[in-house]
Amino acid sequence: MKNLILHIVFLLSVNLILAQQKQYPFQDSKLDTEKRIDNLLSLMTLDEKIQALSTNPSIKRLGVAGTGHVEGLHGLALGGPAEWGGKNKQPITTTTFPQAYGLGETWDVDLLQKVANVEGYETRYAFQKYQRGGLVVRAPNADIARDPRWGRTEESYGEDAFFNGKMTVAFVKGLQGNNPKYWQTASLMKHFLANSNEDGRTYTSSDFDERLWREYYALPFQMGVVDGGSRAYMAAYNKVNGIPAMVHPMLKNITQKEWGQNGIICTDGGAFKLLLSDHKYYADKYLGAAAAIKAGINQFLDDYTEGVYGALSHGYLKEKDIDAVIRGNYRVMIQLGMLDVSDENPYAKIGTGKDTIDPWKTEAHKKIALEATQKSIVLLKNDSNFLPFQKDKLKTIAIIGNRADEVLLDWYSGTPPYTITPLEGIKKKLGSNVEILYAKNNVDGKAAEIAKKADAVIVIVGNHPVCNAGWANCPVPSEGKEAVDRQSLTLEQEDLIKVVYQANPKTVVALISSFPYAINWTQENVPAIVHMANNSQETGTALADVLFGDYNPAGRLTQTWVKNITDLPELLDYNIRNGRTYMYFKGKPLYAFGHGLSYTTFKYNSVETNLESITKNGEVKITVSVTNTGNKDGDEVIQLYVKQLDSKVERPEKELKAFQRVFFKAGETKNVSLILKAKDLEYWNTAKQQFELENNSIEIQIGNASDNILLTKKITVK
Repeated sequence: MKNLILHIVFLLSVNLILAQQKQYPFQDSKLDTEKRIDNLLSLMTLDEKIQALSTNPSIKRLGVAGTGHVEGLHGLALGGPAEWGGKNKQPITTTTFPQAYGLGETWDVDLLQKVANVEGYETRYAFQKYQRGGLVVRAPNADIARDPRWGRTEESYGEDAFFNGKMTVAFVKGLQGNNPKYWQTASLMKHFLANSNEDGRTYTSSDFDERLWREYYALPFQMGVVDGGSRAYMAAYNKVNGIPAMVHPMLKNITQKEWGQNGIICTDGGAFKLLLSDHKYYADKYLGAAAAIKAGINQFLDDYTEGVYGALSHGYLKEKDIDAVIRGNYRVMIQLGMLDVSDENPYAKIGTGKDTIDPWKTEAHKKIALEATQKSIVLLKNDSNFLPFQKDKLKTIAIIGNRADEVLLDWYSGTPPYTITPLEGIKKKLGSNVEILYAKNNVDGKAAEIAKKADAVIVIVGNHPVCNAGWANCPVPSEGKEAVDRQSLTLEQEDLIKVVYQANPKTVVALISSFPYAINWTQENVPAIVHMANNSQETGTALADVLFGDYNPAGRLTQTWVKNITDLPELLDYNIRNGRTYMYFKGKPLYAFGHGLSYTTFKYNSVETNLESITKNGEVKITVSVTNTGNKDGDEVIQLYVKQLDSKVERPEKELKAFQRVFFKAGETKNVSLILKAKDLEYWNTAKQQFELENNSIEIQIGNASDNILLTKKITVK
């Protein structure tokens, strides 16, 4: 009887708590989202509404616990060089993947979704277990790396809009999860729009025509919203065709009205004051605040309150204007479950168990970090099958270079739980059977000396992702980062490569870099070269796995690597038709978009289509027969490009429209299916203001790089 009474008292207590929790209609998770927000807005004071324009729309008086932003381009950042999560707080370690540039080089959308899901899980975990960070993740960067001099190339997946869009969609889905009602985290894409120059970014204008706007620069963001489900993005610092991005009509007229973006649109850090100081676009901050809110901005990343109050008092802004935009903030909060009791949201349980192990310490998360790093490595050159090294044939090996014994973090990195440097990875791989000699550089002739003694040499070079200098300062001309564009594509450390190669031509170069280099001499002389991006906690393990044949590399470049800086148009020329990217580049590149080698060989046998034509809203299934003709298992990246044969409007020489990374056992033949969608063949008809499918013929081009087309087939477009 006593137990029964206690149970009844317990149930009454729970019901009382729930009743208190659901004091207002906005707390009812079964109510329509818009009606919940209507109720919430009706209860909020004007001051609370203005406060809700910050990055955390909490309302303490009403019991609304919102959530703020975190950085997460390649792993949750609650530490790192920028001390994300608090300048004076102990960093929380989190799983740290290769830079976005390296993740792009995997050409693996399924992997990218897994990477983002790991990040999303760790973000929830840190927020709910340690009360650190937030649940709105500023990732992915959907900007396009149209020029290798751009200082933030490392943050982008590459130069192709369709490719970046596919990667963006995968990352968005991974962060947000697959629950039908709630999001694990919210994906906030950066930086809308055409943000790919750092020098002068706070006042310059990115200028291009309407077709490039629709078909190129905006496409990854559109795919992120429409296909990925992102409902948050950050407006860029720069102007777009003369209008600052954060007050541009495109925010409302296109992303909201056309794409259905109805969540968060935030400024970049400090961008509000730049409307006056750098853009000199408004006479005062009151006009600027009114224009930003009316354009659709609902979260400011700097001090905005004086501007908003002044706009209201001057009559430039009405309370209903604020109501209209902050609805988007609360749509996102509702999707995250922030306004609901926790037992309704499965993600609310993450990190709440007493015996929970920090996920970044688990073997499962370490394994995904290693897989992503292995898959990101690109074999640029391998003359006469110089690689992989055979351990049993080596007695002495020399490891040389200033990047050999460090893993460098970038500005948007977190703090990894551990790092494995290339030198450590190679030592672990070789054990005590091979003597390892090491020199950081050739001071006192040491590099040349040990190179002569070795059976083989590995030179490990690359950029410093934060330039080892203060903000907006990169003393080395070829290096760049946020706020600094590169002044050179020449690898200063190539002189070290020359010295080592002269001492011992059995030399391999590992280039660990955030962007392309014009390594012409190295390509002409050194027998084998690999590329990988900075930052991964598993850098050394993955590199050693590739160099010694325990992993067969299959990464592919996502940017055209030119031979000379003079091959590029002016940095501020945003008209890519003037010789930019693989679609319009007229010269012969050092390495083409999509390039990457393997330790095995592949034969492309045939290509078939299930239809001879494609129609509006339709799709064609393309089946490619491929055989691994070598003696090693490995991945191949099958790439499908389209060439418009008789278009009446200007089109690129070729455009990537499908790709797939596929594993083959040695000797295995597979039929690989790729889907070509009619909507991906459309162009923007400026006269009709709509995407349109042309009645013409196209050539489907199948290959393993943009400059290595192996099979073709023509179909008609109706």
